[in-house]
Amino acid sequence: MKVLFLIPYPLGTAASQRFRFEQYMHYLDEENIHYRVSSFWDKKAWSVLYKKGAVLAKALGTLRGLLRRYAVLLTAFKYDRIFIHREVYPLGPQVVEFILARVYKKKIIYDFDDAIWLPNYAANNARFAFIKSYGHVNKLCKYAYKLSVGNKFLADYGKKYNSNVWINPTTIDTENHHNRVKNQDSKDFVIGWTGTHSTLRYLKEMVPLFQKLEKEYEYTLLIISDKNPEFNLNSFEFIKWNKETEIEDLLRFNVGLMPLTMDKWANGKCGFKALQYMSLGVPALVSPVGVNTEIVDDKVNGYICDSIEEWESTLRMILSDKEKVKEISKNSRKKIIDNYSVVSNKNNFIQLFQ
Repeated sequence: MKVLFLIPYPLGTAASQRFRFEQYMHYLDEENIHYRVSSFWDKKAWSVLYKKGAVLAKALGTLRGLLRRYAVLLTAFKYDRIFIHREVYPLGPQVVEFILARVYKKKIIYDFDDAIWLPNYAANNARFAFIKSYGHVNKLCKYAYKLSVGNKFLADYGKKYNSNVWINPTTIDTENHHNRVKNQDSKDFVIGWTGTHSTLRYLKEMVPLFQKLEKEYEYTLLIISDKNPEFNLNSFEFIKWNKETEIEDLLRFNVGLMPLTMDKWANGKCGFKALQYMSLGVPALVSPVGVNTEIVDDKVNGYICDSIEEWESTLRMILSDKEKVKEISKNSRKKIIDNYSVVSNKNNFIQLFQ
């Protein structure tokens, strides 16, 4: 079997790609499934995509991406399956998708892990938001032979347009990557959060709570991200995200945070922060939004916090009872290995190509 992967970003650069399919590619080799990968953005464009300005570089990157996409039509007939992650291209009419599905009659596997039919864009690119196509999602769902989605909320959306929907959860490689366990006997207690700058808004709402807690307890609030939020906190520490040191940095956490607001965009999220934390034996404190309540069993392998009052009481309990954190941490990694690891989901992923 031959598979063509049409993806937004260069391999190894985007978390959604790394944890949705890149970490399974060696299994495709084992199954004698041959594949080629084509990204819309090349590395040169990716390096400026989320930076302020660089209008000409972004425009040229977009043009190169469009040319690559139309060039795909010259060779796509050779492939048995077309795997599309999120989108074929970010703007314009769905010409390539139509030709692949209706003219070439290719079996398309369409994969998405967010509510990407809803408008959402980086602030630095807000002025270009009007040219971004959000209507492509339902059309691709109709064109697809099979949908691969990250949770039930996304599956319910997909079923409006396609009956062949597979829940393929975002997973963690607990054998080769997230394969270490936090030592909860560490001297300093660290409350951590990791994510891109676009999701920092959820954490920012908790700053007043941390201003209150740092007057009573000793801890560090460690943020790992691509941008420094520069919170006005004495307990605050920032580390710029680095793929090479990612695991070492995350292992500084004693507990990890994943606050969210109850909205459609948040409901579409696949609990990635919680998965990362728990895979390393770091209990997750999460809002009861979307898949979070499936990943975290309250007071068993993490904590579910439904209001600012519950966030405060849970954080106070944790800061006062470190032994409880040690107890909970033992269950955290097991939940991920059993239910959200690459090994546990391998067969489910491979069957997407059947």
